Amino acid sequence: MRTFFREVACEGREHVPQDRGGLLVAWHPNGLIDPALIMAHFPGRIVFGARDGLLKWPLIGWMMRKVGTVPIFRASDHADMSPEERREANAQSLDALASELTKGSFSALFPEGVSHDNPHLSELKSGAARLYYQSRKLDDSHKPPVIVPVGLHYDRKHIFRSDVLVTFHEPMQLPAGLDVKPSSDDTEELREERVSKLTAEIEESLVRVVRATDDWQLHTLMHRARTLLRAEHKARHGADMDDAKIVSRNLVFAQIWHGYQARNESHPDEIRALRRDTNDYHRLLQTMRLDDEDLDKDPRLASPLLFGLLLLQAVFVYLLLPPILLLGYLINWPVHVLISWAAQKFSSAEKDTATVKLLGGLLLYPLIWLAWGTAAAITHTRLHEAFPTIPDIPILVGVIVFVVGFLSWALMLLYNSLARQTANAIRVKLTRRRRKTTIERLHVQRADLFDRLIALKEGLVLPDDVTDLYEDIGQARPAAG
Repeated sequence: MRTFFREVACEGREHVPQDRGGLLVAWHPNGLIDPALIMAHFPGRIVFGARDGLLKWPLIGWMMRKVGTVPIFRASDHADMSPEERREANAQSLDALASELTKGSFSALFPEGVSHDNPHLSELKSGAARLYYQSRKLDDSHKPPVIVPVGLHYDRKHIFRSDVLVTFHEPMQLPAGLDVKPSSDDTEELREERVSKLTAEIEESLVRVVRATDDWQLHTLMHRARTLLRAEHKARHGADMDDAKIVSRNLVFAQIWHGYQARNESHPDEIRALRRDTNDYHRLLQTMRLDDEDLDKDPRLASPLLFGLLLLQAVFVYLLLPPILLLGYLINWPVHVLISWAAQKFSSAEKDTATVKLLGGLLLYPLIWLAWGTAAAITHTRLHEAFPTIPDIPILVGVIVFVVGFLSWALMLLYNSLARQTANAIRVKLTRRRRKTTIERLHVQRADLFDRLIALKEGLVLPDDVTDLYEDIGQARPAAG
C-alpha cells in the first residue's frame, strides 16, 4: 500500500473496542485495495467475507484463503446452484463468520456487495445485518458485538502515488428496537423486519461516513469549494489552512458536505445559485488549466527536497543523471508499458485499475530487476571465462544490477515528477502574464464565492467529528513559521 500510495493515513483506531468483536462496514469504491487497506490498518484480528469467485483467482485466492476469508455465494454467480443449495452454503458461511465475532474477532463486510465507481452508495444487501443478529444469537456474554463504520477516502484511487485515508468511526448506536438478541420465539416476519431496519441504519451511517453525493458534478464542486476557501483564506490573511495532508482535506470536505445537506433544505435558492456560480468558476479554471492558488502567485518550482535534486541535476547533468535515467528507462519502461496495457485490458471499470496496477507492479518490477541481474551475472561469467583476468564475481555483479534497476526506477519517478512540476510552473507563469484580465475576473469570482460560503456557514451547527479543525473555516489563523 505504501509503495503504491504516496500517503496512507489512518484515523480512529481508538474507536475500535478491544473487549469484544464486531462488524466493520465500508463502502466499496476500489476493488481489492479496499479490504487490503482495512486489513493493513485494523488493530486486531479481522475476517473477511467475499464472493466465492475471488477465492478461485491465482495468488489472490490463495492469499484470501490464508487470512481466513469466508466465501459468500451470490445468485448472480451461481446459476447452476439451486436456491436451497445456495442458502445452505451461505448459512454455513454466516455461522462461520458469526462464530469468529463471538470469539472477539471482527468481520469486514462491504454491504453493497460489489465494487463501483459512483460517488454514492449502491443498494445495500442484508448480509451485514443478518451476520450481526446471528452473532448476537450465538453470543452468551453481556458484551454484544459492535458495528463500526469505516471511511475509505481516495484522492485519485487509480493513480500511482496518490493519497488515501482510512477512518474507523465510533460504533453505531442502535435504536432500542434493533439493539436486541434474537429469540427462538421470533416470527420470520419480525426477523426480516429487524434485518431490513438495521440495513437502513447501516446505509444511513455509511452515507454520512463517505460523504455521498448524487453525482460526480456535485462531488467535484464540493472539492472546488474546499480549494477556493483555502486559497482565498490564505490570500486574505496570509494564513494556511494546512490543506496539504489528506486528513485535513477530508475534514474540510466533510464540513462542506454537512453544511450542504443542512443548507440545501433551509436555503435551497441560495444553494442552487451557489452551485451554478461555483460551476462557472470551476470551468473557467479548468479552461485555463489553473488551480485556485495559481491566481495569486507563481507556484514554487520545487520543495526543499526537490530543490536539492535540482542542484544535483545541475552539477551532474552531463556526468551522472543521463546514463542512469537512460538505464532506468531501458530497464523499467517495458514493464510500465505492460502494466498500463494490462490495467486497460483487464480492468472492467476504473474501480479495478488500482488493483491491477498494484499487483502487476508488485510482481513484474522485481521480476524484471531479477531478470536483468541474472543476465548480468551470466554475461559476467562468460566474460570471465574468455578473459580470466576479470574478477570472478558474478553474484556481486548480479546484485549490483538488481539494485541499480531499483534505484534507477526510483530516480526515474522523481525525475518525471520534477519535470512535470517545472513544466506546470512555466505554463502557469506564462498563462498569468498573457491572461491578466481573465485572472482578475477569477479573483473576483473566488472572493464572491468565499463570502457566500462563509455567510451560509454562520449559525450552522456541524457534527462534533467535523468541527475540531477550525471553529470557523473563514477565521484567520497565523501561518506556521
